[in-house]
Amino acid sequence: MAGALGGMFANQPPGPPPGPGPGPPGGAGPAGLIPPPTGPRNPNNTLVDELEASFEACFASLVSQDYVNGTDQEEIRTGVDQCIQKFLDVARQTECFFLQKRLQLSVQKPEQVIKEDVSELRNELQRKEALIQKHLSKLRHWQQVLEDISVQHKKPAEMPQGPLAYLEQASANIPAPMKQT
Repeated sequence: MAGALGGMFANQPPGPPPGPGPGPPGGAGPAGLIPPPTGPRNPNNTLVDELEASFEACFASLVSQDYVNGTDQEEIRTGVDQCIQKFLDVARQTECFFLQKRLQLSVQKPEQVIKEDVSELRNELQRKEALIQKHLSKLRHWQQVLEDISVQHKKPAEMPQGPLAYLEQASANIPAPMKQT
């Protein structure tokens, strides 16, 4: 499937050229950071390649030695902001590509979209049923705990309490003496 996606991305029109870097014109950008591309998009690059490259540039700008040493915080912050903005722009383009493909699919094969929706709804129902069963199990557990507590509270009320409770209980079982007449 990755091969099929790679072929689909190759037909993308070139995007707008990126803005100038924070450094001097024609310079290498912030010290220690990967410079942003200055020309139009390479027609051989795909959106996935650009997304990967922009992510790597973000990551590289965050772990560069100049960033760690903190030589010029404002310049570093500007470079990091530009790298993140480039990544977000390419991510939006990628999202638009997939939304366009989804729209094309819904127009060409509406039954496929309905099948996917039905499948998603079934999965959601299964997930919710499992959640209901989990809650019912917890409910039964706590009902049993409450019932056990209720039984424990009733037992002491039936039995007399106090230091002479045992004697009172034992004497209650002795038959009363007979009266002489």
